[in-house]
This record gives sequence, structure tokens and C-alpha cells, in this order.
Amino acid sequence: MRAIWKGSISFGLVNIPIALYPATRKEELKFRLLRKTDLSPVNYKRVAEKDGREVPWDQIVKGYEYEKGKYVVLKDEDFQRVDLEATQTVDIQDFVDLDEIDPMFFYKPYYLEPQKGGDKAYALLRDSLKDNNKVGIAKVVIKTRQYLAGVKPEDGALVLELMHFADELADPSKLHVPTKVEAGKREITMAKALIDSMSSKWNPEKYRDDYREALMEVIEEKVEAGGKEIETKPKKAPKPTKVIDLVEVLQQSLAEAQGGKKKPAAKPRARHERKAA
Repeated sequence: MRAIWKGSISFGLVNIPIALYPATRKEELKFRLLRKTDLSPVNYKRVAEKDGREVPWDQIVKGYEYEKGKYVVLKDEDFQRVDLEATQTVDIQDFVDLDEIDPMFFYKPYYLEPQKGGDKAYALLRDSLKDNNKVGIAKVVIKTRQYLAGVKPEDGALVLELMHFADELADPSKLHVPTKVEAGKREITMAKALIDSMSSKWNPEKYRDDYREALMEVIEEKVEAGGKEIETKPKKAPKPTKVIDLVEVLQQSLAEAQGGKKKPAAKPRARHERKAA
């Protein structure tokens, strides 16, 4: 893995040199735009709005529109002038109980690795956070944006998890959701029984990207067919449950769950995975 950022964690007078690594990976299928007649790839062009001419990379600058149609140009030096020290520091401002933070605030994790001379302080912070179930709430500048972030222990490492600022979360009170709906005692009992019968221990390996695997199967079929069209019948979307049928649906769901019919069978691996194996 390659570090995407190097700096330090700072709290009080403590300073820990660290490197930042992505903690997640996203395997997206990449597609090219093609001309339909001969499948020639279609490239993107950077075109100026004023005259429609293509603009080479060395002629492109970053600009901020402060009024309609009026821009000020910002260079790399301008971004560095904002706060050079802050761009290299995970500045912990508070330590908060993890249970107090709504999970909605967290959205993207990174691993923190200690650099030379930082092992002891790194381990001290990691173990202290774990023993006290605390999260360090910090601010960090990555590239050209400041983020709110949580520093927390995870599987022997420290994780920096980017967070939303409070004003970035949409207000759920504007949604049209039921406030209080009277459900029958039988419905509540059956719903709880269904949840209990489908409950299990968290196992992240159990869940796979079914859409990506199915799409790879379609791609491989088309490759084997020489690019010819393959006739398929579209799947019908499930009908929404009617309120009057809720008890019956709960009964059927509970019976299937208890009978093991709802448990997903082990899905065969896609052909591209079998070939790799």
C-alpha cells in the first residue's frame, strides 16, 4: 500500500508522526464510451465555453467564481498559505465517548501508521482510547479541504474516519414519515418473532456485491458470444406489501425463516473468479 498523506497526530503537547492509508477499496467495473457504428472509443475533450476550443492541461488553472461570470485564480501556493501547518496535522480537539456519536456522522475510514520515532506514543494513544471507549475528534486538511474526523482504535491500529460536519447532514424532520402508527398486538408480536428468527452474528464475509458479480457474468457471456445480443427476460419487481395483508405477509415470512427457506444459498463464484482460482 502507498501512503496518500504524511503528517502527525497532535493533542496537547503530544505529536505523533503518522502516514495515512486508505482503509477501503472499491472495485468498480470501468466502461468506455464507444461509437455505435464501429465501436471506436470516444474520448473526452476539455473545451472552453467562450470559443469552443480544446484546452491543453498546461493551460488549465483553478478558479473560484465569486460573482456570476467573475473568477479569481488560485495557485498551489495560495492553498498552502491558508494554514501550512494544519495541512500536515491531525489536530485532536476533544475526546468523546464513542457511544455518544451518531454513526451517520462517520463516512470514510483511513488507517494511520506510525512513522519513525512514533511507536510508543501511537500505542499509548491507541490503548488509552480503547480502554476508555473514546474517540479523538479532530480537524484535518487533505488536499484542498478541511474535514472533521474521528481517531479511534480498530484491530490493533488507529483509524482516522472522516466525518460530516453537523450542517452537512440533511434534516430528517422534512421527510414525510409516520410519527405514531398504532400497530396491533399480534402484528408487533409476529414482527419481533420474525426479527428474532432472522437474527445472527455479524459476519461481513457473508455479504457480497451480487450486482457486480451478475454484471460480470453478463459481460463474460457476451464475450463468449462474440458480442452478439443475448435475449433475457427482465425480472419483475416485487409488489409492495398492502397494509391489509401485513399479518399474512408476516406469517409467511416467519414460516419461511423458521423453515430455513429465507437463508441464502452459497452463491457460485463468477466465472472470472473461478478462472483466477
